[in-house]
Amino acid sequence: MQYRYIGRTGLRVSPICMGTMTFGTQCDKKEAFRIMDKAYAHGVNFYDTAELYPVPPAADLAGITEQWVGEWMQTKPRDSIILATKVAGAASGWFVPPIRHGLTAIDRFHIERAVEGSLKKLNTDHIDLYQMHWPDTIVPIEESLEAFDRLVRSGKVRYLGTSNDTAYGTTKALMTSHCKGLARFESIQNNFSLLNRRFLDELSMLCEKEQVSLLPYSPLAGGVLSGKYNQAMKPEEAHGRFADYLKSPHQRQRAMAQRFMNDKTLASTQQYLKIAADAGMHPITLATAWSKQFSFVASTIIGATRAEQLDASLAAMNLTLSDEILRACDKVHENILYPMG
Repeated sequence: MQYRYIGRTGLRVSPICMGTMTFGTQCDKKEAFRIMDKAYAHGVNFYDTAELYPVPPAADLAGITEQWVGEWMQTKPRDSIILATKVAGAASGWFVPPIRHGLTAIDRFHIERAVEGSLKKLNTDHIDLYQMHWPDTIVPIEESLEAFDRLVRSGKVRYLGTSNDTAYGTTKALMTSHCKGLARFESIQNNFSLLNRRFLDELSMLCEKEQVSLLPYSPLAGGVLSGKYNQAMKPEEAHGRFADYLKSPHQRQRAMAQRFMNDKTLASTQQYLKIAADAGMHPITLATAWSKQFSFVASTIIGATRAEQLDASLAAMNLTLSDEILRACDKVHENILYPMG
């Protein structure tokens, strides 16, 4: 196993991280345990969750994912697992979380409430990587970082990370930490895949220069890169999250589905399917391997609803794509620029 370090930390993680956002909606506890057991048996030591999970978020289910992860961790040596979770982002943004009565913020009160709740549900005395799920555009970053820093100093949290952040937001946070002597964000968890290369525009340079690690989520672009939507007579007739979202009464979910699943993403995916077939590998393996093959990436976050789905993703664990395959993938992007917008 070629372990990698997150940022400038002592966190030594597998190149594949097991994401858990499906646990509680798209799979039950028994299957969730099977998924985590299989990942662990294959050398995955890094597990990512959030106080808001599972997805889609719901007030009656929020927190059940952390609870299940905590129960599962009791079956393993705690020091063998690198555990990451997140405090829900601010309700002032694009989404109002169905927790704490929809009044969440990245301030002292909510950060302290969130971490205490996560520690209890996860049944652990510390969190290895504590992340801001998305930024707060109202609360000053100084207040947020001072609250996070207290968690590090108390020993409840080892290191900090951000998520769904911009180059500006991440840079400002890093400079604030530097100037005030506070614990800094060592990682950023953003959407990054063959269909969404936006991270390469600016954030990749920030990560390289500042030694911040990307933890890519959705390497399959919400399952689109598996090819399941290409194989259906009509994409909306396929089985999958975005097929359901297209029929959702909620405008935000429909907009998200259309971003991930449109003429450009499906046309790009068709070409990636051919590249994978010509190379004799599963398209999921190709997409997962591509997402982790950058120097600024520490670990790619995968997901599953059934343990059997892990095989193709885990096959990318120690796989290095050839220059020829990488050039072929780049050619697809050159022909269909930024298919997700």
